[in-house]
Amino acid sequence: MANTINNILQAFATEFDRRFDKLLTDGAEDSHSPLFEAMRYSALAPGKRIRPFLVVRCCELVGGDRGHAWSVAAAVECIHAFSLIHDDLPAMDDDDLRRGRPTCHRKFGEAIAILAGDALSALAFTLLSELKAEASLRVQLVQELALATGWSGMIGGQAADVVGQDQASSRELLSYIHARKTARLFEAACRMGAMCGAGNDKFVNQLAQFGHMLGQSFQIADDLLDVTSTQHELGKAVGKDGLAGKQTYPACFGLEESQKAAQRARDAALACLDSMGDEADDLRQLARFVVDRKH
Repeated sequence: MANTINNILQAFATEFDRRFDKLLTDGAEDSHSPLFEAMRYSALAPGKRIRPFLVVRCCELVGGDRGHAWSVAAAVECIHAFSLIHDDLPAMDDDDLRRGRPTCHRKFGEAIAILAGDALSALAFTLLSELKAEASLRVQLVQELALATGWSGMIGGQAADVVGQDQASSRELLSYIHARKTARLFEAACRMGAMCGAGNDKFVNQLAQFGHMLGQSFQIADDLLDVTSTQHELGKAVGKDGLAGKQTYPACFGLEESQKAAQRARDAALACLDSMGDEADDLRQLARFVVDRKH
């Protein structure tokens, strides 16, 4: 089988999901409750697992053992799953489909969906606090994920996204939203992985910058897919960003310039890997895949 990024991600997702399922199950006090079912339904929904992949690979790239990074990867994916549950809610994007399945609030009701997102967020920090690692590293990882998640990170970006609807297109606001809503968690995934591997400051910062630029290109590509793809390809509704008056690259710059912007962000991400050898080739493939993907 060719060692393409699709095959690499599929193999990783299979292993990660098995470990993630065990972490979720081991921590359950009532595995038959609607809350637990909703958490599992969303957290284990089929996906590419790009963010946990970044955690594990960045740990390995700085010379660490991937065994040290699985719980950290799971913590990052808990935050991602929490964000998707809340993004889909009626008060936010009001989506009925996610990854080709009913969204959490459509399956379990709005109240349980909100609580499932809250519980996954709390679980992320429980996993980090219970790591078999030096206390100083646990504190650094908790701080990094908290900053990436909170008002100065993903949640702040989402708030700006909501407030920015129906405002005139703004390059500055768009950059603010993308940097926080999407790129900040990609950056944190890379930084936390490199920290787990005890990487030196230079490599940690290089990989964090790679993650940030990868996240920027990912979000621009997402904006483009909302205009150019289909519900069948994406597994969710398309065209909703434009109808909602959201701040997106196509709305602000048009399709052609948006494609160029995604490519520029991809190239900036690739440049962060220039000093790394062949062992970073899968990350290079990933940077290209993020821009070229169809879903």
